[in-house]
This record gives sequence, C-alpha cells and structure tokens, in this order.
Amino acid sequence: MYNSENLSIKKWAEEDRPREKLATKGKSALSEAELIAILIGSGTPSISAVELSKTILATVDNDLNQLAKLSLADLKKFNGIGEAKAVSIVSALELGRRRKDTNFDERPKVRTSQDAYAYLKPHLMDLDHEEFWVLYLNRANKILKAERISTGGVSGTIVDAKLIFKRALESLASSVILAHNHPSGNQQPSDQDLTLTKKLKAAGATLDIPVLDHLIFTDQGYFSFSDKGKL
Repeated sequence: MYNSENLSIKKWAEEDRPREKLATKGKSALSEAELIAILIGSGTPSISAVELSKTILATVDNDLNQLAKLSLADLKKFNGIGEAKAVSIVSALELGRRRKDTNFDERPKVRTSQDAYAYLKPHLMDLDHEEFWVLYLNRANKILKAERISTGGVSGTIVDAKLIFKRALESLASSVILAHNHPSGNQQPSDQDLTLTKKLKAAGATLDIPVLDHLIFTDQGYFSFSDKGKL
C-alpha cells in the first residue's frame, strides 16, 4: 500500500493537493505546511512540497512568528529551497506581518451627506456625462466600497436595481447611499430621479438593506434626498 506522503503532489488524489484543496474547500481548510507548499510549488525527487514544508516548520516548532525570523540564507540551507523559493516564503510572511499591522478602522465613516459628497468628489467631479454610483456601508456606516453602477449621456443613465442589491448582498453591506451627477449643474431632482429613488428605497426595504440617502452631485454642491426629507 502506497503512503500518499511519499508521492509527488501531482500523483495525490485531487482533494489532497494544496492548490486544488484551496480552490474547492477554501483557504481555512489548509494547514500551514500546505500553504507554504503552494508558495514553493515543488519539493525534491524524494520529498513532496508539503513534506518539505513540514520539515521547515518543525525546525521552528511550527511557530510562524519564528519562521518569519529566518533569513534567505537560513531557508536556503534546506534541501530543495533555492533563492526563488526562499524569497517567496519571506515575501508572504512579510505581507502577513504588514496586514497584521494595518489599522482596520481606516475605512471612512459616513456621518452626514457632506461626508458622502466629499468621498465621491474625486469620482464625479468635472464629468460631462451622467454616472450612477453606490456607496456600500457596514453597520457602523463605514464605507465597504464605492462602485460605479452605470454610465450614461448628458441627461441620464440607466440604473438596474437588481445589480445594486446583488452587489450589496455580495459585499455584506448593511445599507447603501446612492449618488449620481447632473453635468448641467442643476441640483434639483427630476421626476425620474424621484421615481427611481422611491423604487430603490422599496427594493432595499424588502432586502433589509436600507437606502440611507440619494445625492444629486454637481461640481458646486449637491442635493440630499435625506436632508430635504424626500427619502
């Protein structure tokens, strides 16, 4: 009976191969050794990439913090680890360190319509055509992402409610803020703007993803449906 650990990764059952396992079962299903094996790609004729990774981890008591302290020279002492593979390991661990140091509260928070207008200004300033944008917010009203939904002509753009709320569900958004620009500079909503806002508000209510505001953007200022009591 063959021991799969001594076989080349290519000969393993598909569900046991690190790359395929990540694709089918997700990243959390992989061990540290399997993740490192993906980085180095291959082992040696006598040992698989996973077994080589286990050997490396064993020398640091399976402590990733200790692994991150190894230099390129340290890693290259292992049979099967050359310059390129050592660089891949060091680079991945450095990315992990930087991610850990990232401040997760850096997402801007929308407290007022002015906050939303200021955030969208770089996207909608000086346009000679209409664009429709959506800000997707979490429960703390921090912006998960901003996305252009459609682009139109001078006097209008088509908006697909299904697309807006599909993206909201995919982003795990708790609420949305709508925005579109008027290249004419007129900040007042048209009848079409009023009808669309009512339609999107109803769609959001059905999905429990409320529409907090709809901004009509111009280079000189904006109209807020929420501030004007029209939402």
